Amino acid sequence: MTPDVKDVKKLDALAEVKRVLQMEGDAILKCLERLQSHESSHARDAIEKALRHFQKALEQGGKIVVTGLGKSGKIGQKIAATMCSTGSLAVYLHPTEGLHGDIGLISPKDAVLALSYTGNTDELVRLMPSLKSLRVPVVGVGGNPQSQLAQLSDVWIDAAVHSEACPHNLAPTSSTTLALALGDALAMALMQLRGFDAANFAQNHPGGALGRRLNLRVSDIMHQGDAVPCVQVTAPVDEVLMFSTQKRLGAVLVVDRDGRKLLGIVTEGDIRRALQHREKFFTMKASEIMTKAPVTVRGDQLAKEALDLMENRPHQISVLPVVDEMGHWQGLIRLHDLVRAL
Repeated sequence: MTPDVKDVKKLDALAEVKRVLQMEGDAILKCLERLQSHESSHARDAIEKALRHFQKALEQGGKIVVTGLGKSGKIGQKIAATMCSTGSLAVYLHPTEGLHGDIGLISPKDAVLALSYTGNTDELVRLMPSLKSLRVPVVGVGGNPQSQLAQLSDVWIDAAVHSEACPHNLAPTSSTTLALALGDALAMALMQLRGFDAANFAQNHPGGALGRRLNLRVSDIMHQGDAVPCVQVTAPVDEVLMFSTQKRLGAVLVVDRDGRKLLGIVTEGDIRRALQHREKFFTMKASEIMTKAPVTVRGDQLAKEALDLMENRPHQISVLPVVDEMGHWQGLIRLHDLVRAL
């Protein structure tokens, strides 16, 4: 059966998407091969020198100034944002604005990352004398090692591609994808060199879903005070059932006579198991049906840690008592609360 015109267009479009993904992926892999090749020590040296320049700038209180025009400028803005979010202070400088006064944001303590695939972008080349006068190291990234920018840069990173993914080999596609990947790689290497850990990352991401996962504490979302069902260890089972029904948190905490130290927990599963004793069930006490020494969490722990504690085990648990360092209960947190918050 011959496909109609619409089906042919769909098949052609899918083939084009696959072709572009293949070409852009190959561009990144070819760059990796150059870094891994025993004959390309120059490529590895360039990366190492660039990182040293950037690290020195940051250590002496400077910043990384990323610049580029057109599509390279868009890539530069993203690289600067990624560096900032991972602990390396960076800003984007539009080269045209730089020629008209904005170059004043660059200090002798800084380092520059300049992006231009041709390496002959006029605005970038015209910035170079001013950068030289400031003695600011320039790391160039592009595809032409014989270009003006390559010759004027202190370090040149080879970002050449065989061809653009554009069918006319005109629109920047493979080249900008590779430049972005190199920018990400430099940012991640700097993050590791500077010891930027998850706690630092959390400080830079206070908002949104990511911020919640990195900053939200158990104490922020746990049930506490009178909302938490608690009974003493000698409480009869009917009292346990009453509190479980009234509070509806899926568990009842069992505490000592002072009402402070956690001794156990009675979950809905514990109640179901105790019911197997039939008539005896109604004569039992909390101490006889509770889970002793239950898994607990502290209020100052990350909510994500509590979620992992519940899920990463042979048998998942749906509630966690919250205790302090003395084993005194502070609250109760449910799997439902964590999933909803994170």
